[in-house]
This record gives sequence, C-alpha cells and structure tokens, in this order.
Amino acid sequence: MPTDPDDIRDQVQGLARLASLAIAPAAVDAIGRDLADVLALVEALNEAPVDGIEPMAHPLSSGLRLRDDAVVDGPSREALQAPAPAVQDGYFLVPRVIE
Repeated sequence: MPTDPDDIRDQVQGLARLASLAIAPAAVDAIGRDLADVLALVEALNEAPVDGIEPMAHPLSSGLRLRDDAVVDGPSREALQAPAPAVQDGYFLVPRVIE
C-alpha cells in the first residue's frame, strides 16, 4: 500500500471502481487508513514462524464420529399426525391462505 496520501486516495478510488462501489469523497481517507491497517495485520501474520507446522483443512481436525448405518423404523404417519388439529386422507389440513 502506498504511503503518499494522494496515492492512497487513488488506490482506494480505483478499488472502489473495480468493486462497483460508490464511496463518498469524505470517506476515502478513512477507508485508506483502515485498508492500511488490515494490510499491516496481514504482513504481521506473514511473519509468524510456521516452520514444521502441517497445514490443516480445519482447526478442529479430529476425526468424524459416524454412527452405524442401520435401518430403523421411524414413527408412523398416524403418530406424527396425532397432535395436528385437522387431518384428512393422510394430509395435514391448514386454513386457506389464498383467496
């Protein structure tokens, strides 16, 4: 990221144009500072010592606990429809919402 204020403004306005964003002229300097802060954070992360550390697909790289794939009988239709206020021919009846 450039350090000259005019270059920073040009860079922010160019990025806004590429992203099809409308940025108020008064906000360009603040956005430039925020962008510079984010880039400084990324630079600090790039300097972290990572030698000997294996890449991970996920921070919680424990194995998946899978259940046995077994056929089981679920609740019957009648049991599922028992608490319903209205049922007809195996279907739930609901009030009409389109007139």
